[in-house]
Amino acid sequence: MTEEPFWKTKRLDELSGEEWESLCDGCGLCCLNKLEDWDTGDVVFTSVACRLLDGTSCRCKDYDNRQATVPDCIRLTPETVDDIAWLPPTCGYRLVRDGEDLYWWHPLVSGDPETVHLAGISARGRTVSEADVDVDDFEDYLVDWPLTVGGNG
Repeated sequence: MTEEPFWKTKRLDELSGEEWESLCDGCGLCCLNKLEDWDTGDVVFTSVACRLLDGTSCRCKDYDNRQATVPDCIRLTPETVDDIAWLPPTCGYRLVRDGEDLYWWHPLVSGDPETVHLAGISARGRTVSEADVDVDDFEDYLVDWPLTVGGNG
């Protein structure tokens, strides 16, 4: 009898630190700058990435110290996952929160951290650094692909 993987049997608040970190698929989508409409509260993604996002690996260049460099970096916790409506539909934290399974390309399922990129889910090759774009021009970089990617086949 095969034991079920932890993401199928535990809630987010029951995960160990190692399990929590492994739920990140490395897509980099949460590191894209987002714009919020103050009137409606709607949030839209841009292709402008945080200055700390490595555009090739889609990982943070200084993960342990990221909030010192980028004070408004949102730290995901079981509590904040409940409050963040803009998490991409493919996000492992969102999927586990909602009682859904991880996609086939998630590194915990595939065993390979490259499958998220090979499946076309990640931000790899689709972004520009915020260091290269004036904040007043972010609206010129609106994208919908972070909310439309998916597929569990």
